[in-house]
Amino acid sequence: MTPLARLLVQRIAANGPISLADYMAECLMHPTHGYYSTRDPFGAGGDFITAPEISQMFGELLGLWLAQVWIDQGAPTPFTLAEMGPGRGTCMADALRATRRVPGFHAAMRVHLVETSPTLREVQRQTLAGTAVTWIEDVNALPQAPLFLIANEFFDALPIRQFQRDPAGWCERQVGVIDGQLAFGLSAPAPLATLEHRLADTAPGEIVETCPAAGAIAGHLGAVIARHGGGALIVDYGGWHARGDTFQALRAHTPESPLASPGAADLTAHVDFEALAQAARSQGARVSAMTPQGVFLERLGITARAQTLARGLTGAALESHVAAHRRLTHPQEMGTLCQTIALTPRGVPAPPGLDP
Repeated sequence: MTPLARLLVQRIAANGPISLADYMAECLMHPTHGYYSTRDPFGAGGDFITAPEISQMFGELLGLWLAQVWIDQGAPTPFTLAEMGPGRGTCMADALRATRRVPGFHAAMRVHLVETSPTLREVQRQTLAGTAVTWIEDVNALPQAPLFLIANEFFDALPIRQFQRDPAGWCERQVGVIDGQLAFGLSAPAPLATLEHRLADTAPGEIVETCPAAGAIAGHLGAVIARHGGGALIVDYGGWHARGDTFQALRAHTPESPLASPGAADLTAHVDFEALAQAARSQGARVSAMTPQGVFLERLGITARAQTLARGLTGAALESHVAAHRRLTHPQEMGTLCQTIALTPRGVPAPPGLDP
């Protein structure tokens, strides 16, 4: 049993079951035993590998996407260049390298990283040495200015709640204690106004996930962009119209029970892009159609970029490069598992690579 598991067992024994959202928040961000608070989980030596760590092409293309959106909106100066959940800083570093020759872009940018982990902030500081960076705790601290932002695999780590349909309403899935061990359970069924609209497309026993924090964040981004201009690109695991249990844990690149290693495993859930879109639109932003990551990257020219980089490679390096391109774009890999949407102001040119 991990140290955090012992603390949670004691807390639940004293105060009763907790929601999945509370459990995720403790596991990921507990100041002493939280997953992101205590380690660098990225890369081959961590628990998972994100797209920027797979290939430099990913961050390069996202950076050039932001630069094109910036140009299409008249190159506002100054502007905020931001990333939420920037990991090791790899994506931002690749984006900055790719945009170095875009006239005026670097002179006008003010780089902000939304990061709560002290450990990851130090890694980002090293990765982005030479770049002036402002670190902030949450999106509400972003400047009220034109905002050009990347959120890659950010929303899937936000705490979720799960509700199971019951003939009498909805039961919330909770974490309790049985025989001294953490265990899943259900609250008593009750009507739930926020899920009234899901009664028409679910049956008893089915699960619906909600993420209150995600809607609030998407709404805030939509409001800033609608008011000041900019573009936010959201790339994540998920789909449209959430249904089913997607709560999962990953440790050393291997799936395990979400209750097995509190604080020592990554916890995620699929993102409901429909909920993000509704929240952003409610604040005046325009939202693109959801587009598979592979389609989006192909439209941005990843294959041509891959061919250019391949010219100087041979042997194992070339094989790794080809595998990276496939992993990012192939339908059986991240190509369709990850989806993309963009938030932009209404009345500006449509962002490249995405359907209206």
